[in-house]
This record gives sequence, C-alpha cells and structure tokens, in this order.
Amino acid sequence: MARAEFASDVSREEFERIRPLLEAARRRTRPRKHDLYDVFCGVLYFVSSGSAWRSLPQEFPPWRTVHEYFTQWTTAQGGRTTLLEQALHELGREQQVAQLRALMQPR
Repeated sequence: MARAEFASDVSREEFERIRPLLEAARRRTRPRKHDLYDVFCGVLYFVSSGSAWRSLPQEFPPWRTVHEYFTQWTTAQGGRTTLLEQALHELGREQQVAQLRALMQPR
C-alpha cells in the first residue's frame, strides 16, 4: 500500500540519484525493516515542518527510526558538510539546507 504524499517529499527518481550517498552511511547489520525512501522523506518532513519528532505522521516509519537516520546523516565528520546537506545540495533543495542549518544551531 502506498503512503500519502507530503509537500516535502522527493520523487522516487530524485531519491535514486542520492541513494548511493545515503547507503554509504549504513552500518551493515541486518536487512532493513523500512524503505529508505520513506525514511528520507520522513527526515525531510521533519526538517520542513520543524515539528516534534513524536508528531511525525504515521505514514512514515516510526519516529525513533527516522530520528536515528537523521542523527547518522547529520553527524559532521571532520568539519565537512553533513551527509544530509550533501544529499539536499545534490537535489537542489537549498531552502531545506537552510532549514536544516537553522535546526542544527545550538540554542
């Protein structure tokens, strides 16, 4: 069953362009329970909406799963841009890069 679409979603075709980048960050442990596309779109929803993790719509994987990937993808490595920033730049989503940076600012 297909999930509802959200304004923050990317198309499957766009996602396939960045899948290798995101897959490279994966710790090889066990098979995935959730489609990486849905996880990525959940992260984009969070970045775009600025809502609480627990408010993530049920159409996405569990919020704890999406949060774990967000943490992996936003961990800066040696002063370089984060994996999520790289993916968003690749997709031309500069507005979401700005929103992500605003979220990541220390309070």
